[in-house]
Amino acid sequence: MTIILGIDPGLQRTGWGIIVAKSNQLSFVDCGTIKSDADMPMSERIKQIHDGLQTAIARYRPMEAAVEETFVNKSGSSTLKLGQARGGILLTLSLCSLPVYEYSANMVKKSVVGAGHADKRQVQMMVKMLLPTSAAKQADAADALGVAICHAHHRTVNQLTKVGS
Repeated sequence: MTIILGIDPGLQRTGWGIIVAKSNQLSFVDCGTIKSDADMPMSERIKQIHDGLQTAIARYRPMEAAVEETFVNKSGSSTLKLGQARGGILLTLSLCSLPVYEYSANMVKKSVVGAGHADKRQVQMMVKMLLPTSAAKQADAADALGVAICHAHHRTVNQLTKVGS
């Protein structure tokens, strides 16, 4: 049994989701969204994300974490802000001694929906089908559960690669 934390990074809203993977069976545990205050300085917003993640990690004690990779937006400023939030997230996971795995948005969509260019609604619908007890009402939390599901599907391959490296 492995407890997995999935994260959908964002500066305004960071989604997180916890699942349990036991063989090829997945179970929903919890999910949520960490919101940062747009009126606060960047350093305080990143701390808000850090504090929220630390709370979830302390409560559920995940064994592995999976994070969606940053994609490049049309706006360089937006990409930079997302990268800063993501850096804070990766630091938090490292400080909590969690092994971190990263997946592209297309890999997550392909793992959950079967198509790499699926839209958010399709991901949310499949997350509900794969984790029927999921209470993911927010898109960011559903996306985070999608990242966790993606990792559950790829974790054996990742571990073999890590050992063989």
